[in-house]
Amino acid sequence: MSQQHPHLLYHKSTFIVPGLAESFKEQGNAYYSKKDYSQAFNYYTKAIDACPKNASYYGNRAATLMMLCRFREALEDSQQAVRLDDCFMKGHLREGKCHLSLGNAMAANRCFQKVLELEPSNREAQQEKKNAAALLEYQRMADFGFEKRDFRKVVFCMDRALALASACHRFKILKAECLALLGRYPEAQSVASDILRMDSTNADALYVRGLCLYYEDCIDKAVQFFVQALRMAPDHEKARLACRNAKALKAKKEEGNQAFKNNNYEAAYQLYTEALAIDPNNIKTNAKLYCNRATAGAKLKKVDQAIEDCTNAIKLDDTYIKAYLRRAQCYMDTEQYEEAVRDYEKVYQTEKTSDHKQMLKKAQMELKKSKRKDYYKVLGVGKNATEDEIKKAYRKRALMHHPDRHSSATPEVQKEEEKKFKEVGEAFTVLSDPKKKVRYDNGHDLEDDGCFDDFDANNIFRAFFGGHSGGFTFDSNSGPGNFFFQFG
Repeated sequence: MSQQHPHLLYHKSTFIVPGLAESFKEQGNAYYSKKDYSQAFNYYTKAIDACPKNASYYGNRAATLMMLCRFREALEDSQQAVRLDDCFMKGHLREGKCHLSLGNAMAANRCFQKVLELEPSNREAQQEKKNAAALLEYQRMADFGFEKRDFRKVVFCMDRALALASACHRFKILKAECLALLGRYPEAQSVASDILRMDSTNADALYVRGLCLYYEDCIDKAVQFFVQALRMAPDHEKARLACRNAKALKAKKEEGNQAFKNNNYEAAYQLYTEALAIDPNNIKTNAKLYCNRATAGAKLKKVDQAIEDCTNAIKLDDTYIKAYLRRAQCYMDTEQYEEAVRDYEKVYQTEKTSDHKQMLKKAQMELKKSKRKDYYKVLGVGKNATEDEIKKAYRKRALMHHPDRHSSATPEVQKEEEKKFKEVGEAFTVLSDPKKKVRYDNGHDLEDDGCFDDFDANNIFRAFFGGHSGGFTFDSNSGPGNFFFQFG
């Protein structure tokens, strides 16, 4: 029989060196005290290699791995420690902490309960048990919030859950997904990228990266990430749905754009409507679709709907300059000049270009003109009326509102008709004079210029009808054209 080395014990093909293992453990403890966890890990590993059946060595290495934030490896060591010694209280406590850090609240709770069975007064286990219960409650609240589409609530819950479970990828992914759904893409991208740096094959993180790109209207790149996620996890339902939506949205939008280019505005309007129904969560793309539909709607003379579509686009993306410009033009077309000025001011504050400045000035001029008396409206003629049309209109309106025609009316009616008669005279004075008409059309307020200081509507009337010194007699029972001259 061969003689064994006095310091070596042979056990299942492994040399066990108790003295040497204890020396490695002591060196590991020294490095741990200095917070040199990498070196501590190396020496605890040597101790385990020298004596693989010692529970405390696994426990010490688990503590070191926890300090290095390598919780999955720490969990394995903790579990091995309690397998070797079921009464190893620190082993159960560390296993529970690893489960908690990884987001496994129920497993963590079982471990802390075991500690309390071994040592009922253990305050650390009592506190960690409360933490596990709190984590379960945050998970429950987050699940409910996600179901109700209250994504801010989910982010709130996940922030608190991650304070207890810092290594839980599942919580990080849920937070990142909700950040993307809230339009906070850089934050969502950052969380997903951190996970991918540690695990480049993480299908959930790949999905979130794709989701951010999809919601930022980078659809081709988004599809690449969704496909990659499905390659890693073929049953990833969210990635499959997002990939399908992305492809459908791109195709429908492009189809609408082509119809618009072909001047088929009805088809374009319908295609944009169908595209808007594909994914209500895609804020940026839907903002563009609303604006595109507004452009098609304006071509179809659906101006009110076009304004509403632009407003919806701006609600989704309040930095979307094109939507402000489209809505401002619709306001101009419908003579809603105050609203047009407000939109053009917003545009010019954001992008101070010469074109935007010119648009704002034009809207401001139209607004100023709209606040004056509309002499075209007073005479009932269009802005391109000829000289003859202006004269005919004056003749009709002057006779309609002449005070003599309303001599038997109530004082209130007489006063109103006299006011209208004066306005008709003012309108004719301006629109029949080429120079005054040009100044009026260019936005000048002729009343402020003193144009009507010596104005007398009766003088205008007499001059127009030949300067008769006599008056007119109106038949009050007949229409406005029934009158005859009475010469003095």
